[in-house]
Amino acid sequence: MHILLTRPLEDSKELILRFSSLGHKVSHLPVIKVEPVKYDEPDYVQFKGVIFTSSNAIKNLDSNKIDKNIECYCVGFATEKAAKLKGFQNIISAEGNVNNLKELVLRNFDPKNGSLLYVSGEVVSSRLDKDLISEGYSLKRLTNYTVLPTQEIKEEFREELKASIPDIIYVYSENSAKSLLNLLKKYDLLDSWMDTNLMCMGEKASAILNEIKWKKIFLFNSGEEEFLLYKI
Repeated sequence: MHILLTRPLEDSKELILRFSSLGHKVSHLPVIKVEPVKYDEPDYVQFKGVIFTSSNAIKNLDSNKIDKNIECYCVGFATEKAAKLKGFQNIISAEGNVNNLKELVLRNFDPKNGSLLYVSGEVVSSRLDKDLISEGYSLKRLTNYTVLPTQEIKEEFREELKASIPDIIYVYSENSAKSLLNLLKKYDLLDSWMDTNLMCMGEKASAILNEIKWKKIFLFNSGEEEFLLYKI
């Protein structure tokens, strides 16, 4: 099968290698670019738990002053892996779902124990911070990166796509979905995907791309990409 991945290269390398090793043709079109944002460093000692809803939040955080034994809540496998690479020891993972992540925090972290630090990008697709505050938690949100849309697709790649439309495309966020839709509109490629299966991480991302006619639409969590191949 021909598979198209849309995350930045750093986040796609392992899947490119894995899918290629399974004999699939893999194309890569990063539809977003992650840029760090300057932030005021808080006094980390005041926090008894930290929440990450993306691996980019971890990669763009200077965590040297954070106690690595702090309770660390991660949205999924990729985020958990990034946290481990940063040295965090006490990690609880929600396997890719923000709602599940909220439930994990509610079940495992007593608000009487202290405050939570929520590290995220400028644009988030959930109300996690507001929901936890409404549940009585003391929480500070730290924004340390932003996402910029890709503005163009090189002509050579466009011609490759037209000659071989992928059987599967993976889209990981609302921002990615919006950027992809704009690119397909810009280059008059909206009507090319009737035989393509769209794999979306979350209903909000899939809703954005609903105006395109796909073969099928699947929802998935991070870490399930290979499993989805066997559902087609």
